[in-house]
Amino acid sequence: MSKVWFITGSSRGLGRNFVEAALSRGDKVAATARNTASLDDLVAAYGDAVLALELDVSDRAAAVESVRRAKEHFGRLDVIVNNAGYAQVGAVEELTEQELRDQLETNLFGAVWVIQAALPYLREQRSGHIIQLSSAAGVIAMPLGGAYHASKWALEGLNEALAGEVADFGVKVTIIEPGGFATRSGNNPDPLANGHMAQLDPAYDALRRRLGAVAGKQPAGDPVAAAQALLTLVDSDNPPLRVLFGQGFYPMIQQAYADRLKVWADWQDLSVAAHGTLGQESGNPA
Repeated sequence: MSKVWFITGSSRGLGRNFVEAALSRGDKVAATARNTASLDDLVAAYGDAVLALELDVSDRAAAVESVRRAKEHFGRLDVIVNNAGYAQVGAVEELTEQELRDQLETNLFGAVWVIQAALPYLREQRSGHIIQLSSAAGVIAMPLGGAYHASKWALEGLNEALAGEVADFGVKVTIIEPGGFATRSGNNPDPLANGHMAQLDPAYDALRRRLGAVAGKQPAGDPVAAAQALLTLVDSDNPPLRVLFGQGFYPMIQQAYADRLKVWADWQDLSVAAHGTLGQESGNPA
């Protein structure tokens, strides 16, 4: 049975490849972009199977309306792909309030607005699959990416909570954590590449040089292969809550988690001391 998709950020990059993969196998897609002219060729090629919708995901009312139009047009929604987003690059000290707010408005709140708009339909039909594009940067953090990491780490927690909330309605949630992919926006596998740059403070120039010397060393993934992997995910009866796309960051993530566990273990005596003696008999949390 063919599926109906709602995909944000469809104009380029992985989002565009996701749309093309779904359409090429006979599925139907509501594809959103800030400028729908970028989708004209798909409309010409696939006709009524694709619905091009103009959407800035940071606009909550527009997100609600776009999801409503997609449901009305196709009659149902099966797969919601929250893909729209960008990377704000800069040291924490360099970020302006507006840059940080804009990053969260798009990457975090934009995803929330789409999820909230789609869930009433998915709950009613008691089926559906929400796909959240996070990043390898959603589980490990690097200097100069604080704003981007903040948005992606927030999405990780939000969608993990969501998965537990909607399971009884037959709705599945999968968080995809891509490394770098060779998309039209660049061939740099650094997940912070091709982002918005904060105004640079010379105090961090040395750090930028050190990071620049090692950046881009991970192999770039093929976005066409990523799109085929996504099809496998949505066709699965038991999809994972989390899955990495790409191979370069797996060893780094393994090490990061091993380091966290070691630090917690090394400081366990202090953790116990911090609990004190109050509440031990009752077992009440602090």
